Amino acid sequence: MLNRLTAVLLFSLTLITSGCGASTMKTPDIKQNPNPKMRYEITMTVNGAPEPFDSINGYAVYEVVNDACVPLQPGSGARLAPEKSLPLEFTRQGNVFKGAFYADQLQDEDYFGLGVCHWGIASAGANPKVHNYSFDLGITTDAIRAGKSEVIYFTKKAFLEAASHGGDHDGGTVRTDYVAQHPQEFFSITIEAREGVK
Repeated sequence: MLNRLTAVLLFSLTLITSGCGASTMKTPDIKQNPNPKMRYEITMTVNGAPEPFDSINGYAVYEVVNDACVPLQPGSGARLAPEKSLPLEFTRQGNVFKGAFYADQLQDEDYFGLGVCHWGIASAGANPKVHNYSFDLGITTDAIRAGKSEVIYFTKKAFLEAASHGGDHDGGTVRTDYVAQHPQEFFSITIEAREGVK
């Protein structure tokens, strides 16, 4: 009987403490900037893939960079800065895919009554697909600001066997010793974002 009572009390305590940490912050009505100016062109160059990709879906992820404008969470006292992902369209020119996004695409505004929230670009990337198999790659905000390219390696085996993988994903890898020693097993995608290019 005591063990059962203890179990019930522990379960109740778990419910209470998890409720205390739960987020009560309402998702704000995030608006888009009607006149964005900070344009970036994102380019993906595919090198050595066995076949062309069937399709490609892109995205740009934005985040609030000054979390003092966001209310504290009850219990934890943390500030959960909002994020928002917007679709990014690519056009194909041979083995090169190009798209564009604006770093100031979201409207800076006082969303919580604590001061103006300022949005910034967090990352951008794409999911090239073959036979419903996705290859995931992206570029970080640091690389975007520095105008640096990033090279991601994927296995040719995954590409060639994509028809049997269904909806799996391959996140790729950076250049490791294994990649350098077995280049015939991999293809690469170079991704970069340049400010203001048209």
